[in-house]
Amino acid sequence: MSAPTTNHDAGLNEFGYTNKLKRSLGSFHTFAAGISYISVLTGAFQLSYFGIGFGGPAYVWSWPIVFLGQLLVALSFAELASRYPIAGSIYNWAKKLGGPHVGWLAGWMMLLASIVSISATALAYQNTLPQIWSGFQLVGDGSDATDSAVNAVLLALVLILFTTLVNAYGVKLMAQINSTGVFIELAAAVLLIIALALVVVNPPTVILDTNGTEAAYGGSYLSAFLVAGIASSYVMYGFDTAASLGEESIDPHKNAPRAILRALIASFVLGGLILLFGMMATRDFSAPELAESGLQFVLSDALGPFVGRLFLLAIFVAITVCVLAVHTAAIRIMFAMARDNALPAGKLLARVSPRFQTPVAPAVFIGVVAVVLLLVNIGQPQIFTAITSLAIILIYISYLLVTVPMLVARLRGKWKPVKEEGRFSLGKFGLPVNVLAVLWGLGMSINLAWPRKDVYNAEPPYHWYLQYSSVLFVGIAAVGGFAYYWFVQRHKVGVLADHAASEQDTAGDENTSLV
Repeated sequence: MSAPTTNHDAGLNEFGYTNKLKRSLGSFHTFAAGISYISVLTGAFQLSYFGIGFGGPAYVWSWPIVFLGQLLVALSFAELASRYPIAGSIYNWAKKLGGPHVGWLAGWMMLLASIVSISATALAYQNTLPQIWSGFQLVGDGSDATDSAVNAVLLALVLILFTTLVNAYGVKLMAQINSTGVFIELAAAVLLIIALALVVVNPPTVILDTNGTEAAYGGSYLSAFLVAGIASSYVMYGFDTAASLGEESIDPHKNAPRAILRALIASFVLGGLILLFGMMATRDFSAPELAESGLQFVLSDALGPFVGRLFLLAIFVAITVCVLAVHTAAIRIMFAMARDNALPAGKLLARVSPRFQTPVAPAVFIGVVAVVLLLVNIGQPQIFTAITSLAIILIYISYLLVTVPMLVARLRGKWKPVKEEGRFSLGKFGLPVNVLAVLWGLGMSINLAWPRKDVYNAEPPYHWYLQYSSVLFVGIAAVGGFAYYWFVQRHKVGVLADHAASEQDTAGDENTSLV
C-alpha cells in the first residue's frame, strides 16, 4: 500500500512517483550521511602520501581551492535539494533539468562512480589497519607493493561484505551505525587537531615549502601542484547524499540543503586544520615512511605509537562509515533508475522489501560488483591511485551533467526555485554561482583525466593503456553505456506501476515542470 501523500511528497509526485520508502531520518542523520561520505579522516589520510609526495607540504593549498570550487557546486545542489530532495538525486535532477537522456547518462555515470568509490575507499583499510596491528597484514610483511595491494583487496572485501549486509537490513540500522561513526569521527578530528597542535615542530610557513617536488616537472611547481591536488579532490564530494536520502528523511526540503552545506563546510574546516597541524608536526619530510603512509606515519611518529594507534582506530571507524554511506548512496541511485525501468531487471531492483523497508537487491548487486572490481585489479600495485582517480573523474562528470543543464535552464528563464519561507535559494547570485560551478567542474575533470604516468601507471608494468586508462575508462563507460540505453533500454523506460503516483497526486504538479 502506498504511503499517504504529504507536503514532502509534492516534489516526488511531480516526477510521477509515490513514496515507497519510510521517512525515519532526522536532520542529524542526513548531515551524518553527507559528512561520512566526504569523510575527512578517510580522504585526508588515504591520499596524504600522494599529495606530500608530489607537492610537498605546499600541497595543502589545494585544500581551500578545492573547497571553494566544490562549494559552488554544493550551493547549486542545495537549491535543487530544497525543491527536489529525492532518491538518486543526481539522476533525477539531471532528468528534470536536461531531459531523460541526460538524466540517464548522469545516473549511469554516478552509479559507476559510486561503485568504484566503494572499492577505492575500502582500500583505505590498508594504510590504517596494519599500522594498528601487524596481524592485519595478511599477505607478506607489507614491504612489497604487490603484497600490499593484494592485502588491501582482502581487507576491503571484508568491509564491503559488512556494508552490504547492513544496507540490506535497513536504513534505520545504517543510520544508527553511520551517526555513531560520524560522532566518533568528529570528536576524534577535534582531539587530533589539538594533539597535533601540541607537538608542532615547524612554523606555519612550512606549507610554503615545496620540498623540491617541482624538479620532477622541469622546475614548474604548478605542474606538480596539479597532480598533488588530486589528494584534496578525492575528499570533497558526495555531499549530495543528504538529498538522495530525501524520501526517507523528515522535513527534507529544509534539512537536505542545510545538510549538504554543513557537511562540506565542517569537512573543510576540520580537514584543513588537520592538514595544517599535520605538516607542522612532521619531523622529517624525507622519511620514506611518509611517502608510503602519509599522515598515518606522522601520527605514530609525532604522537607516539600508543596515541597514534588510538587515532588510527578512529580513522578505521571513519573509513567504515564512509564506505557504508557511499554504498547507501549507490543503492538510492540504482533504485531511482530502476523504478523508471531505466535499468535491466528494473522491477527486481526497484522492489522495496516489506520486511526491511529498503531495496535489498541493489544492496547485494552493488556489493558484488564492487568486489569484482577489486578482484580484477588484485595484482596491480598502482591500484590505490588509479581506482581512486577513476572514481573522482566519474563524480565530477556526473555533477557537470547537473550543473550544465541547470545553467541552460537559468539562461532560458526556466529555472524557478520555490519561494517559501525556510527554503534555500541563491536568488540573484544563482546565475554567477552556476556559471563558476560549471567552469570549475570542467577544469577539474580535465585535470583529473589527464593521462599522467605518475597517476595511472606509476609502477611497472608500463603499458600505454594503463596510462590512458582514465580516458579509456570514461569513454567506454559513457559511450558504451549510452549506446545500450539508446538502442535497448530507452524503449522500456517508464515509471513502474508499483511506484507510480495516482492521478490525483500528480494533478497539482502538472504545470511545475522546469523543462
